[in-house]
Amino acid sequence: MNIYDKIDQLKSLIDIHRPFEGELLNGIKAYYRIGLTWSSNAIEGNTLTESETKVLLEDGLTVGGKPLRDTFEALGHAQAYDFMFTLLNSRQITETDTMTMHRMFYKDIDAETAGQYRTRPVIITGSKFAVTKVEKIQEEMEKLFQWVLKERDRHHPVEFAAQLHKKFVFIHPFIDGNGRISRLLMNTALIQDGYMMAVIPPILRQEYISLLERAHKDDRPFMDFIAERVLESEKEIIRLLHITLP
Repeated sequence: MNIYDKIDQLKSLIDIHRPFEGELLNGIKAYYRIGLTWSSNAIEGNTLTESETKVLLEDGLTVGGKPLRDTFEALGHAQAYDFMFTLLNSRQITETDTMTMHRMFYKDIDAETAGQYRTRPVIITGSKFAVTKVEKIQEEMEKLFQWVLKERDRHHPVEFAAQLHKKFVFIHPFIDGNGRISRLLMNTALIQDGYMMAVIPPILRQEYISLLERAHKDDRPFMDFIAERVLESEKEIIRLLHITLP
């Protein structure tokens, strides 16, 4: 049994307990709102701890001695996360959705570039591969969302989500926040198809970045890495819901 078979097997167990409604649904969304916001920001160097992120998002209390930007990143990511759930039943992911997510995430950091494609070149530290040139970004993004429409049903949903993440990051359309938006898009695709989210803990940052770099030539290890994260989320929700394994 490969990892995708394992994922689908656990999904079928979780599906018995669907639909998630009321307090249970709100509890699951709140749980991952904190975990995903903290982990995705921490991967990019945000210094807030998970408990500090929880206090900020749930109680509105800022943390003394931490950069203001770290607070804005957490609040902005949480807003983009909430927006992600408005797309839950549409099974569509569009360029407009992507711009909205970035605007929500980035508006308090730099309002002028929030929700706007970058207008200057960037170099990715530690990568041997160039990202898309400024003048090609619009074209490449249009191609990406055409791919989403045409190819989604030709892949296992977890593979599709990982591919979407990879393709978006390789374009690198925004001046900043590309990693976080790519992970939100990936998780949008996952929850739209009834799968649990892929949460990448900061302890796996180096492996994650290394596999993304390798994915320029061989993306199977990266897709399997994302699949492992989905599997771990499934195991976690099974523990939280006290689901008995066969």
